[in-house]
Amino acid sequence: MRIRLIAAAAAAVLPCGASGAPVVVPQPPLASEFQQYVKVPAGRIALAHVRVIDGTGAASVDDQTVLIDGPRIAAVQPASKAVPQDYQTLDLTGATVMPGIVGMHNHLFYLQRPNIDPSGHFDSPIIVPQMTFSAPRLYLANGVTTMRTTGSVEPYTDLSLKREIDAGRLIGPHMDVTGPYLEGPGAFFIQNHQITSPQDARKTVAYWADQGVNSFKAYMNITRAELKAAIDEAHRHHLKVTGHLCSVTYPEAVELGIDNLEHGFFVNTQLDPGKQPDKCPDTVGDPTIEAMSPGGPEANALIKLLVDKHVALTSTLPVFEQSVPLHAPLQPRQMEVLTPQAKESYLYLRNLTASRAGTPRGQKAALAYKNDLGLERQFVAAGGLLIAGPDPTGNGGVIPGFGDQRELELLVEAGFSPVEAIRIGTLNGATYLGLQDRIGSIAPGKDADLVVIRGNPAANINDVEKVDMVFKDGVGFDSGKLLESVKGRFGEY
Repeated sequence: MRIRLIAAAAAAVLPCGASGAPVVVPQPPLASEFQQYVKVPAGRIALAHVRVIDGTGAASVDDQTVLIDGPRIAAVQPASKAVPQDYQTLDLTGATVMPGIVGMHNHLFYLQRPNIDPSGHFDSPIIVPQMTFSAPRLYLANGVTTMRTTGSVEPYTDLSLKREIDAGRLIGPHMDVTGPYLEGPGAFFIQNHQITSPQDARKTVAYWADQGVNSFKAYMNITRAELKAAIDEAHRHHLKVTGHLCSVTYPEAVELGIDNLEHGFFVNTQLDPGKQPDKCPDTVGDPTIEAMSPGGPEANALIKLLVDKHVALTSTLPVFEQSVPLHAPLQPRQMEVLTPQAKESYLYLRNLTASRAGTPRGQKAALAYKNDLGLERQFVAAGGLLIAGPDPTGNGGVIPGFGDQRELELLVEAGFSPVEAIRIGTLNGATYLGLQDRIGSIAPGKDADLVVIRGNPAANINDVEKVDMVFKDGVGFDSGKLLESVKGRFGEY
């Protein structure tokens, strides 16, 4: 039976008039220094003899021509139909065109653990340097044309980056800028502001809404009262709130009015033994995900609540795959973009995880991962809106862009078909952002945000890695040249 991808009212829709700058703006002429990364300038372009995966979850269609007129898709027609004379025709026989990925958990920083050693020991404090140069290029090169930052460490930097990209003075995806983490005492990394009261939460949200952010993210040590104040203030500005929670359980957050929950079902703490109100337990949700079997009474009740209240879930499988021994592939193409230090740190952590194969800790990680795959399938089958992102923080196995591709592959591992996985990573994200009429699928009149792939991800989802060219607002960027420009730099700047 075909899995239903989205209910008609799967996500809460906030009133118009949001405070943040528009997420998607037309691409102005690029500064001259970035023309070297353009493979096909904007104009009237015919992508001929392509396979089209339109992002709706429908089956792919072979031998089509996609007509691009400036920043918009003009038509999708059989390749047998004549191309208008004023179009530049690109013969892309054997290639696939799919919508640009809408990454919904996509950071612009790289968490670092000072002086980490092979045993995993490192010195305090954990620090989070910004990757303002390399991350946007990695996202765009790998097919991400729109992204949500989903928690900002340098919100002024992120807002400035968005402004410069929107003006054509830098290159990168369209950006939904999330404000600084809404976090209480015990923050995971030192750059966080620590919320001290509901009034502080309200003031923080109001300030950053006025600065132009598009959304907010609550974090692990916020209280229910603080979260409620933040949600109410964000909604007053017509902005949405998501959360990577711990001190607040999923059911509590839903009742408080949260719009989105991050990391699938991994960070819910409602079944953790000894869970205290407004406190993040040391177990950080592990007992809950290990006990919450798909189809069980607790899972059924939680999923019904999420769907009834129109709360979206963000799947971030690549970051949790890293905790399962011998599950994540070691990809040379990813290692090439890391600094030597970031690569060394990643290999230390990877070896530690591999050493847990067959141990109780490794078996628990595998069980949690298996349960989450099943729960995400059950959530979608019930009509929930599942969106996707990789959470590229400080693990070299999860890198901007590459991680977004891996998320699609892991959704297929979870049991979705390739075209269903692509919908989750494209149109579903656009739907959550309220941009489904502009981006997320391929149709006449929509923005020409497209990925050209030398392969057939509808038959083999791993082909999603074979990106040749990425169109953003009708400008075709050269994926290879963008990747070359950041080789050995991710983890540095």
